[in-house]
Amino acid sequence: MRPIQVNEDINLKPIVLSDAKIIFHIIQSQRAYLRKWLPFVDNTLHVVDTENYINSIYATPPDQRERVFTIHFKNAFAGLIGLKTIDKQNQKTEIGYWLSESFQKKGIMSLSVKALIDYAFQQLQLNRIQIKCAVGNNESKHIPQRLGFTFEGIEREGEFLSDNTFTDLEVYSILKKDLV
Repeated sequence: MRPIQVNEDINLKPIVLSDAKIIFHIIQSQRAYLRKWLPFVDNTLHVVDTENYINSIYATPPDQRERVFTIHFKNAFAGLIGLKTIDKQNQKTEIGYWLSESFQKKGIMSLSVKALIDYAFQQLQLNRIQIKCAVGNNESKHIPQRLGFTFEGIEREGEFLSDNTFTDLEVYSILKKDLV
């Protein structure tokens, strides 16, 4: 996996073990902000938890591995983005992402998602990409809406949140032919 140059300010770099400290620092310093929509935050209590996550990615056989990238804006760590559960037989995947609070509302995530769409369709030869957003997470759902994804419906109680409640998920998809 190679880095993806999004533009002169934004780079996506394959996640590596040495990223664990900065990722954990952001999670730790923005715990209240991030935990609202990201259930893993409550289980990320020590830097070793982040190291274990990164190690689990690389412990998976390369042909089955999630493609996870760190997002860097003007050389500063800004968040994570990745392709989850790549289904090669059906040529589809799901994009997941999160962004540090201080980097919100700069277009970073929309541009990063667009670059990852291009990577998935061109490099990985996939046909379908979906994004799931918790109902009520308007900042997140604006990304697939802005990028031309189709709203497919609601996955009822699709995610268990940190406050011990289930939330419905809005499901969006885009097909390779949608961009032709």
